[in-house]
Amino acid sequence: MIRDSEQTGPTRQDKMEEIRFFSEHAKSGEYDVFTSDTNAKIVQSCLGHAKLRAGARVFDLGCGSGVFTELLVKNGLRACGLDISHPLAAVGKRKDAKLALVVGDVEELPIASERLDGVLLSGVVHHLPDVRRCAQEVFRVLKAGGVFVAFDPNRLNPFMWLYRDRSSPFRSGTGVTRNERPVVAREVRQVFRAAGFEARTAYLSGLHYKYVASARIRWALPVYNLLDSVLFRPSFLQPLGPFVLTIGRKP
Repeated sequence: MIRDSEQTGPTRQDKMEEIRFFSEHAKSGEYDVFTSDTNAKIVQSCLGHAKLRAGARVFDLGCGSGVFTELLVKNGLRACGLDISHPLAAVGKRKDAKLALVVGDVEELPIASERLDGVLLSGVVHHLPDVRRCAQEVFRVLKAGGVFVAFDPNRLNPFMWLYRDRSSPFRSGTGVTRNERPVVAREVRQVFRAAGFEARTAYLSGLHYKYVASARIRWALPVYNLLDSVLFRPSFLQPLGPFVLTIGRKP
């Protein structure tokens, strides 16, 4: 997804770092940075693009403690969550024993081929320095006509670039792994198209954070939430919004 001339980080995901990072968050109970209303907005936006019928079989990849998985179930889908961190998935099971959560790797999905109607990639793509293997696995497990939606921070958004991109002089490494980098929409779209999908891009803004890892900027959260709610409403500014949705259908 990142051209050779732009490589300033790892080219393969450090799995153990991901597991350590998210398992550490399990000690505090969960890893959920958005408000409950924003979580619901994200899921509704994804479902609006996916157009899945009630009863569709869906996997929520990168489910964490199952916040989105639970919302998918409440929307009438047969949803199962998958996360690389066993302790974090266990948090979700303690909150709701009926919730289907499994431990696994998005690059080696423990799912038979052509079994799913839909896949939600819950903030997964930006954790993968090379997305190709994940895209191939998503293509493999989806039925013909199946759809995926990926939700990730946008590198073209000025706030995301300043705070989270490794090329920014103001980047904070607090609360992220070295695998992470906000995405460029066209690059993600190209990877999934190369995997065989009919892929397109949408953008999402107006999402409110309830928590940010860096204590030194936590005071600015209300200001950021307000700015995000108004700055990216005009259609010509939407490609600069904070989050990218990549939507793809398997022919």
